[in-house]
Amino acid sequence: MIDLKVHHIGYLVKKINAAAAQFQQLGYVLRQDIIYDDYRKINICFMEKDGYVVELVSPVSSDSVVAGLLKKYKNTPYHLCYESRNFENDLAYLTENGYTAIDMPTPAPALENMRVTFLMNASLGMIELLEVRS
Repeated sequence: MIDLKVHHIGYLVKKINAAAAQFQQLGYVLRQDIIYDDYRKINICFMEKDGYVVELVSPVSSDSVVAGLLKKYKNTPYHLCYESRNFENDLAYLTENGYTAIDMPTPAPALENMRVTFLMNASLGMIELLEVRS
């Protein structure tokens, strides 16, 4: 068994500034300015309300890791991110229990360069695993 804590809900958006403005109208507060992730070719910002954190993710180019998802699903929540204090062990546990890693663990500029990886599960879809420093 693993002990994971929800960090954020990933929300895919076409226009990050417009989406952030709408979330602000709903009472969310911007936690950090928009950050460009060169590896994934996306813009990201985090917003929070009532203890819930939403990560707005917007592709910058057609070859972004999420461009195809945006084309298919439009503006939508698309993953839950979980904090892991035992990243390698938790990743091994998940892959042994029905999750398939769809990328390699890489630093995330918007998350203080902590490593993240995305996994798919046939029963629930995509999750993100975030390595939290102790």
